[in-house]
Amino acid sequence: MIKVLGFCASPRLGNSLYLLDQALEAAQAAADRLGEEIQIDRATVRGKKLAGCVMCQSCMKDGVCIIKDDFTPMQEQWLAADVILYSVPVYHMGMPAQMKAFIDRLGNCMFGRYKQVFGPDMVTTPKPLKVVGCIAQGIHTVSGQESTIIQVVNHALINGCIPVTGDMWESYIGAGGWTLNEEGRDALKKLYDQGQEDARVAVESSRSLATRAFEIALLIRNGALNSPKVLNQSTYVALAERIGKGQAAV
Repeated sequence: MIKVLGFCASPRLGNSLYLLDQALEAAQAAADRLGEEIQIDRATVRGKKLAGCVMCQSCMKDGVCIIKDDFTPMQEQWLAADVILYSVPVYHMGMPAQMKAFIDRLGNCMFGRYKQVFGPDMVTTPKPLKVVGCIAQGIHTVSGQESTIIQVVNHALINGCIPVTGDMWESYIGAGGWTLNEEGRDALKKLYDQGQEDARVAVESSRSLATRAFEIALLIRNGALNSPKVLNQSTYVALAERIGKGQAAV
């Protein structure tokens, strides 16, 4: 089974959620087409309390953040997933503060969670090889969609994951869209239903992104299951845990 986590980084119900729904629908369709099992879960920053990392280093003991808010349940969802599909609204040329708080704390907790696997002299983390895709949308064109996607790509790489794209030409580094200066929460859906070309590209690239993410995750899982000598290395302990072929690190 491939576990897909749809992560909505918008604090409101609107265009980012619409594109995420399109992506998750495509992931389900890919699983059905290939005759593979899929589990789709969701996470959202909406209504959540997510404080910024204070770099207290408490998570270096066991990978558990000392701040008591909504981070830990979301962290567990992230750890369990094979595919992470982020749908992110552009705020001031980048991702919203809530998402940045989450990934800052996630990265530090990954070091703490697996510290004992590598020993005190190695500042590193395993490579869980999750497939990560990003959808970014905003009110305006050329207003930070690419820089937001690049932030997510960097987040994926530093956490030992694999960033993926949809199909060109609509998707070079991820899926991007804009609402033609319309502020409505259903602006993208209305534009898509009207046949507006930019909205079509946003939807189709979101769907192709999710399709390829599912397929690549399936290839990774099957390859890992057939490569026990590689999988047994400490570098891949997080992947081994996730597919049920390794001992828990904590």
